[in-house]
Amino acid sequence: MNPEISVLQRERAKYSPKMPKALRKGFKSVTIHKGKPTKAAADVAAIKSMFPHCFGQPIVTFAAGKGAPNKAALNVGVVLSGGQAPGGHNVIAGIYDGLKSLNSRSRLLGYLGGPQGLINDDCIDLTGDVVDAYRNTGGFDIIGSGRTKLETPEQFAQVLETAKRSDLSAIVIIGGDDSNTNACALAEWMAARGETIQVIGVPKTIDGDLRNQLIEMSFGFDTAVKVYSELIGNICRDACSARKYWHFIKLMGRSASHITLEAALQTQPNIALISEEVAEKKMTLGQIVEQIVDIVVARANRGRDFGIALVPEGLIEFIPEIKTLIRELNDILAEHKVHYDSLGSTDQRLQFLNSRLTQESSQCFSSLPVNIQIQLALDRDSHGNVQVSKIDTEALLVEMVSLRLKEIKAAGDYKGKFSTQTHFFGYEGRCAPPSNFDADYSYSLGRVAAGLIAFGLTGYIACVRNITQPADKWEAAGLPLTMLMNVERRKGKDVPVIRKALTETKGKPFKFFAKHRRDWAMNERYLYPGPIQYFGPSAVCDAPTKTLLLERG
Repeated sequence: MNPEISVLQRERAKYSPKMPKALRKGFKSVTIHKGKPTKAAADVAAIKSMFPHCFGQPIVTFAAGKGAPNKAALNVGVVLSGGQAPGGHNVIAGIYDGLKSLNSRSRLLGYLGGPQGLINDDCIDLTGDVVDAYRNTGGFDIIGSGRTKLETPEQFAQVLETAKRSDLSAIVIIGGDDSNTNACALAEWMAARGETIQVIGVPKTIDGDLRNQLIEMSFGFDTAVKVYSELIGNICRDACSARKYWHFIKLMGRSASHITLEAALQTQPNIALISEEVAEKKMTLGQIVEQIVDIVVARANRGRDFGIALVPEGLIEFIPEIKTLIRELNDILAEHKVHYDSLGSTDQRLQFLNSRLTQESSQCFSSLPVNIQIQLALDRDSHGNVQVSKIDTEALLVEMVSLRLKEIKAAGDYKGKFSTQTHFFGYEGRCAPPSNFDADYSYSLGRVAAGLIAFGLTGYIACVRNITQPADKWEAAGLPLTMLMNVERRKGKDVPVIRKALTETKGKPFKFFAKHRRDWAMNERYLYPGPIQYFGPSAVCDAPTKTLLLERG
């Protein structure tokens, strides 16, 4: 790390994260309570057959008691997997402190560049000096991250060799739903071979889609949305001041609209599209455009040729006819990749794709602007998915709304002006210094991960509950990873995965939004959250998300 640090970073280094009361004195004075055997989120028989050694374990909760049974010095490996999220460094600090509370001779090894570091046995010793330099900071640069998927027996065997070379007792994988699915597979593989190496997961993703009734939130979500909401609030103020632009703002969130909904609750924009509602109502692209046009025209009739519209990154995949189109394109690109890549021009490629689509999808494809067609035809990611972050959904909506407004104006039913600005907020929030909430929450998750190791558990994910309350009332727990799983069809195969948590249109946060959105559409009810506050009243500095407050009361 650069020795020249900002004043804020110097002050943040002094911050001591708050944590659940049960964890404050270290694991020499902590015990666990075991609940009843658990099942899976769905497809119970299939998950049980795939994970016979890890399936059915109980939920465990931490409480004051006689202390962990394992107080020996432990060597533990940790890896950061997937995209960055604020708080990752504090998870590592929590693991380090938790291990040291058991035995000062315990070691924490950080594997570099994500899961590939485990395969390559590329690590550093995370000493006290190293960890202290990164406490309460954003980013994953302490050891870096990567998107290698640990899923094959060959990879697992390489990880086992790495673990044995460093005499590891356990491996902690800090990641999202796919990473934690792979953590469970690794735990099962180890247990099936009689290996004692434990595997523990920690829930990470700014998208917020790794959650359920017990995992109330993944770390990083709070900070990221507060960063985005500050920027949105600034743009709201600009829109009110200049009174001449419609701002279309795309926000991260491929598979779920949690970020968009939370940002809407924090800023109260004129329009916020929620992908899950679009899918539920089977809305066409034309219907979405008409919905936006209605608000633009209604505001223009009141002398307001400006506004704010929030668009989730993954919206385009939730529109039924485009979802079907994407599925057909995926099949065509997979089957004819060699020929497709050999075509010399963009026009030839688009014509080739169009000629092999069904009639309905061909009509949909042809109706899209050429730049969107090109973006839909880009190479897929490592999971075989369209790279939605590279699709200018916000620009697509602007173009189609603009064309529709010209038609209405020609008919004499619209006299306003539609000048626009587009934005995409993504990387701005992934590595921000964690909010007090995320600093506390992620540190607590790290301490829980260390505790699960100390009590000899494997195939678990760290969990901290009751997080709308002050930290001393938080509950520390461990959940079996198999209880989060179901079976999904991916690349032609049935595979076990942790079920993604989509935005619930019947949930209290969405209902609150739906109740107020017409008023927000017609008026300027904008809220201006301002920058994240680290010092000051707890109500300002430690507050969790609006989503959690509405869900948990």
